[in-house]
This record gives sequence, structure tokens and C-alpha cells, in this order.
Amino acid sequence: MRSVVPFEAGHAGMKQWLGGKGANLAEMTKVGLPVPPGFTITTEVCRAYYAAGGQLPKGLMDEVAQALKQLESAKGQRFGDPQNPLLVSVRSGSVTSMPGMMDTILNLGMNDETVRGLAALTGNPRFAYDCYRRLIQMFGNVVFDLESYHFEGLLHRLKQQTGAEYDSQVSAEGWMRLIEEYKAVVLKETGRPFPQKVEEQLELAVEAVFRSWNNARAKVYRKVHHIPDEQGTAVNIQSMVFGNMGSDCGTGVVFTRNPSTGEKSLYGEYLMNAQGEDVVAGVRTPVPIAELKNDMPEVFDQLLSTAEALELHYKDMQDIEFTVERGKLYLLQTRDGKRTAQAAVKIAVDLVHERILERGEAIERIEPFHLDQLLHRAIDTDKPLDVLAVGLPASPGAATGAAVFDADTAESWAREGRKVILIRTETTPEDIHGVLAAEGVLTSRGGMTSHAAVVARGMGKPCVCGCESIRIEDRIFSVEVDGKLRIVREGDDISIDGASGRVILGGVSLREPVITAELQQLLGWADSIRKLQIYTNADTPDDAAKARSFGAEGIGLCRTEHMFMSAERVPVVQEMILAETEEERSKALAQLLPMQQEDFAGIFKAMSGLPVTIRLLDPPLHEFLPNLEQLIVQQERLRYQPDADPAELEQLDKLLRKVRALHEMNPMLGTRGCRLGLVLPEIYEMQVEAVFRAALSCLNEQVEARPDIMIPLVGHANELKRMRELVERKAEEVLGDAARTFRYRIGTMIEVPRAAVTAAQIAAHADFFSFGTNDLTQMTFGYSRDDAEGKFLTHYVESNLLPDNPFQVLDRDGVGRLIEWAVEQGKSVKPQLKTSICGEHGGDKQSIFFCHAVGLDYVSCSPYRVPLARIAAAQAQLALGKAQKNEETGLIPERSA
Repeated sequence: MRSVVPFEAGHAGMKQWLGGKGANLAEMTKVGLPVPPGFTITTEVCRAYYAAGGQLPKGLMDEVAQALKQLESAKGQRFGDPQNPLLVSVRSGSVTSMPGMMDTILNLGMNDETVRGLAALTGNPRFAYDCYRRLIQMFGNVVFDLESYHFEGLLHRLKQQTGAEYDSQVSAEGWMRLIEEYKAVVLKETGRPFPQKVEEQLELAVEAVFRSWNNARAKVYRKVHHIPDEQGTAVNIQSMVFGNMGSDCGTGVVFTRNPSTGEKSLYGEYLMNAQGEDVVAGVRTPVPIAELKNDMPEVFDQLLSTAEALELHYKDMQDIEFTVERGKLYLLQTRDGKRTAQAAVKIAVDLVHERILERGEAIERIEPFHLDQLLHRAIDTDKPLDVLAVGLPASPGAATGAAVFDADTAESWAREGRKVILIRTETTPEDIHGVLAAEGVLTSRGGMTSHAAVVARGMGKPCVCGCESIRIEDRIFSVEVDGKLRIVREGDDISIDGASGRVILGGVSLREPVITAELQQLLGWADSIRKLQIYTNADTPDDAAKARSFGAEGIGLCRTEHMFMSAERVPVVQEMILAETEEERSKALAQLLPMQQEDFAGIFKAMSGLPVTIRLLDPPLHEFLPNLEQLIVQQERLRYQPDADPAELEQLDKLLRKVRALHEMNPMLGTRGCRLGLVLPEIYEMQVEAVFRAALSCLNEQVEARPDIMIPLVGHANELKRMRELVERKAEEVLGDAARTFRYRIGTMIEVPRAAVTAAQIAAHADFFSFGTNDLTQMTFGYSRDDAEGKFLTHYVESNLLPDNPFQVLDRDGVGRLIEWAVEQGKSVKPQLKTSICGEHGGDKQSIFFCHAVGLDYVSCSPYRVPLARIAAAQAQLALGKAQKNEETGLIPERSA
């Protein structure tokens, strides 16, 4: 593989080396589309650059010089020629699209001599000097790391002095004056002059683009989107075409379908007499693409037909950057367009109906985490809203939070648990951590293809852009409403509606979303493909019903302790815990029995014959009692009250003694789960009796009930053996003769490493294993989740000590090995043993792929993640099928970086 590949020598299959942008430019060049010629420096060079400690490989710039000669021949211009200069752009191009995360430099090749040549050649000095000042500003920012304010302040002052509102209104003389000021800034701030040698400019620019692979915003983006750090970026060097030469020029971004709704129509924006950065940076609010039909009808028709051809070729919605130079259309790049979840689903389904995709291909196109976004919340109120302004509806959904005006504050407040709305004039790639932390984003400038809109849509964040009526300054924004000035200060609550573009003062109630017809169809296709069943974690009939509406095939985890937490039940539970005798405890349990029975009956009815896995009481008893420190403070206050009630004090003393008696140094590893059931079996007996009484009542009402009794925290086979005997004894007591024919199962949650290691022994007494991956991860790593996530775990992930947070993405090498071992050993004893996971990993795509690969029967996740899990399970089956086919045919899948 060469280090430098001309566009005409590449193709789409070289994406791993040319990056997405380079591969697509090569592909478009091969089919004869109007692409400015150029070449790509491969991702291999980027990896070599970092392996050498930030040094370009020897001989690289010689190869670049050879490629430049071919480019000069194709363009009839020479790089650095004062009379007929060739200008190029230097742009990043990662394998996986990362819009706005890395750096670009335009107009490279300009200096004090070539700018005069370009002015004479075009007969447009204003244009030539505009290009030169843009280069110095971008070069200073990207190559020399100068903050933008060094240049923006000077530009703003020039416009004020000359009365210009837009860049296009500044004269050539104005730009010439600004250029000298820009060069002075570079010299002052860096100690070196702006380079006049164009070869030096090019080498520094290539290095800068490679460096930008590891800038802060790119690292954050890769972490969020699980893009490998070692993938690297390509560098695309392409001859410039100019959208800022005059009134017959322009630039824009167009999507082949609406990226917010999925509607099949051109969607995008353009600016006349501008360069591409003006559109994506949001420095001017652009014009809807439909108006190009009036401004340049021939160009619009060509753009429309090209968009259709590209979409058909790539079998997906495309995001196209274009420039019009003197009435001629040029394509600068195409890529699969970022889209909202709603659009992703609609586009996938529509492409199947249009016979462009097969159903399996449509399933593969969906990012499961997008389905979290599809269930967008919306404003839920009939009351009048205090609408301050209306901007562009850039990304759907609604959000409420405190107003913040910079990304760092957004991140800081979010870490404190506050919901925030990030408000900016326009976002830049450096704001990504704030966008990530915020509930939603509001900008006063920029269009629906600006950085804020693209990134927010990709993350599923509500976003309102181009809200030009608001004025942002000094941590407030002001807006005139009905002739009155309204002010919102930092910390004030506001709401945004990304579907309508409304900006609303104060918080609003939000409505939960519903599944669309397209998603229903897509999920139906997924169900016909997947092998893994999808259950849900649900503790109430409402949760169970919601999960069923999302397609859950059973309940994999019903946490009975949640049933004890309601205000009317806590006193009864505390009475049971504080009981001094078995008789007192039995009296309290007798009060809890009908409550539990009612709970279980409601869930059985909601599931209507689907299996319901009921975990018996798991947490230690102290969690149901008041806090020890608070009780001590309360006791001291009561003692020093002259009119204190002796009976109240005695009761408080009794409560304190019991709390102290139940106190454990490490309650997570103490008297909880089956240990509690063995020490106080009457608690588990009450719960089991409630389960079977509820089942019996359902049978009498012609409702099928299928309980699976889960014994938590088993670490030794004898624990499960004893608990199984308790359950079976109670079943016979309650069900009588029906116990022999009634369908129920007894199993355990594998969450202790010893249970996984001794699974063959435990399986002798189990009908099913359900892996509680939350606790199994804690005990395998030796991490307390509450402490780890709040203290060191974020550092571990950010510094690549761990690839992912193991509480979010299943640790295959450690926890996964234990699961594999337990499944293998358990099924060697009982081939029909049912196996599953029911921790939070049950809704994570990577974890679902693992569960499919090791042969689990189902995963269980929260109700709102059931659609996600259904899609991911189908994708896992499709991936396995492809892998088996490749193995059978001897095909090697496309190399990954």
C-alpha cells in the first residue's frame, strides 16, 4: 500500500486506508462525477506518525511532491506559481465519520506573491485577498494553536470601521489591511512569521491534521461512539474550487433525505458567495436548498440527479458538500449522513420498500442506541407556554434544564446532578463535552447543518439552531417579546422543543413517546431473524404492561424489595425487622402477605402467560431502616428536651439497638440474598406463599401464570439446595394436588464468582441460571460501583486503562469468561438449563452480541430498552451468519484498523 494515493487510483473498498472521505472521493472520481482532483495520504501514515513520536515518515513529502506534480498537470496550474497558482485544501478523513472533530485548512498555497497572481488571474482582488486572510486565520488556529479570538476581534473591528455586515461586503483594501494585522498576530504570538514557502505550509498542515486526531474533542467523540483510537485519520489534499468568487458562486451542504424525519426530499442549505466553512461553522445563517432552484436552476437539477445517483450507489442517505464556482457544480465529499433515530428507522424501512436494501441490511443499518433516541420525550401540556423565541428545529425531542453558556459549566453542573441546556452563539467542535453533558442545545446562529445540529442529532439531543432573535452576552441572553425585553440569566430554567424550534421560559412537563409504524415494522423484521429472546426487568404491573407493548417476551427480573419501599408498607416492613420474637415477626409478615400477593397477581395478569422471574428479597435489612447517624442525632435532641416523652425515647432506643445490631462493615457482602433467607426463612416463606397464592388466584380467573422463583446471591450448592426445598414445600402447601402439574421453575442468580466456578454443582438444584452482571462485575473486579464510578473509573476509561466502563459494557475477558464457564458447566449437568443475563448489560449492544455468541437463551433489560435489544439480537444473528459464511467460503472480512 502506497502512502499517497491519487483519487483516480482508489476505490470504496479502500476505506480502511483512505478513510471514508478519501474512499468516497475516489469512488465519485471513478464514476465521472465533478470532483476537484486530488490525492489522499493514508491512515497508515497517521499510525506511523504517532509510532514515531509525532514525526512524519521519511520520504513522505517526496511522495506528496510527486502527487502534486500530477495535480498541477491536471489543473494546468503550479503550486506556489506567482502567475498561475494552484491552491489546495488539506482535510482530515477518518475511517468512521467524525464531523467537525478534526481540522481542515483551505486556500493553502497562498502567500504575498500568489495572492497578487490570483487577483490578476481572476480579475477579482477582493476575492483573492479574502482567501488569503482566511488561510492565515485557519493556519494560525490549526497549525499554531492560536485561539480564534486573536483573529475574530480584528475582523469584527474592521467590519465596524467599514460598515460591513457580511464578509462579502469588505473591500480588497480592507482585507489587505487585515492580512497585515493577522500576520503581526502570528509573529507576536508564536515568535515566527507566517510561512511564505508553500512547501512549508503544506508539510505543517499535514502534520497539524494528523495531530488533530488526538485533540480533546476528537478523543471525546471517539469515546462516545466507540471508535478505536488506533484507527487513525487519512489526509485529503484536493485542489480548491471557490464559492466566494462572486454572485455566480456558492457553497452548501445537502442531504438526500431529511435527516430529522427521514422524508425523501433534498434537505440542506447553501450560501451564495461563501466558502464551505461558513456553512458548517454557522457564522452566517444559510438559505434552504429549495431556493437554489430559483438562484441556479441548472445547478439545482444537476445536484438533484447527482444526489439520487449517490444514494442509489451507496444504498444509504448521503450527506454531500458542494461548491459552485462560476456556475459549475463541484462535489467536495459525500458520506453516509448522520440522522436522528426517527429518520434512521424510516429511511431503513423506506429503502427496503424501494427495493434498494434487503430486510437484513436494513436491520444492520440501525444503531441500537438510536432507538433510545427514537423514544423522544415531547412537551406534555395544554397550558399556554411562555415562548421567548423560535429558531430552527434542528434535532427533535424536548428538554428542560438550567441555562448555561459554556461547555465547561455544562459539564460541571451535570456532574453535580443538575440538568442543563447549553446556550451558545454557535457551537464549535471544542464544545462537544458540553453538548454531551447537556439535556439539549440552543444556538443563536447557524443552520440545520451546522456543527451543533449535526452533533446533537447524532447524540439524540434536542437542538434549536439559528435562533437569531436572542442576544447572548456575559452569561445572559436577552430577547424582545411583544416590545418588552426579556432576560434569562445563567441558572434560570428554560425548555427547548427541537421539533418546533421553540425556546420556552421555565420548566415544562414532558410526555413519553410511542413506537412509530416504521419501527414496528423494523422490529417485526428483527424478530423474524433473531434467536435470542428479550425479557424485561419490571417490578410493577405498569412496568410489565409497558414492556409488553415494546415486545418483551417475559420478565427476567422482578425485584421484590422494590415492592416494600412504598410509604404505606415501610412501617410494616420495619415492624417485621424490629420484631423481638418469631411471633411478632410472623404477625408483621402476615400483613405483608396479601400486599405481596396482590403485587404478583397484577404482574401475572399483565404478562398473561409469559414467564415472570421473581427474585426473592435481596438487600440487607438495614436498608429498610432509618440511617444510623440520623437516629443518633435524633436521640440526642430528644434526651435534652425537658418535655420529652419517655415512651418515645424508649422506642427510639430500641430502634437504635436494632439498627446497630444489623449494621455490617460491608453490607454488600453481608447478610443479604439467600443468606437472609437461610437465617430468617420465614421471610422467604411469606414471599413464596404470596407468589403461589397469586398464581392460584389467576388460574381461578382463567389467567395463566408462569412464575420462576429466583434465589439471589447463591455461592454454594448447599444454599440453593436448602432454598429449593423451602420453595417446593410451600408450593405443595399452597397449590395442593395442583403442585404436580403447575408450571414453575426454581433457579438462581449467578452473581458471586464462586457460583460461576462451581456451576456444575449448583446446576444440580437449578432449572435456570440468570447472571446478575452488576454484582458479578463488582465482585470480579473488586470494585464498589458507587465508589468506582464516582471516583476512579472515569479516569480509568479516559486514560485507556479500561476500554469501557465494565458496568455499562460487559467485560468479556473477565466477567465474560466466568459466564461462559458457568454456562458450559451448568449445561453439562442439565442440557435444558435456561441461561440469561438480567443486569444493565442486557440493554447494551456489545453485551447482547456476547450473550448471543455464548448461547444464552435470553437477555433482560429495562422496558424502554426492549426495542433496542430486539434490534441488537437480530444484528448479532446476522453477524454470526456472515462470520460462518466467510469461514465456510474462506473469505477474509475487510480488514479493520
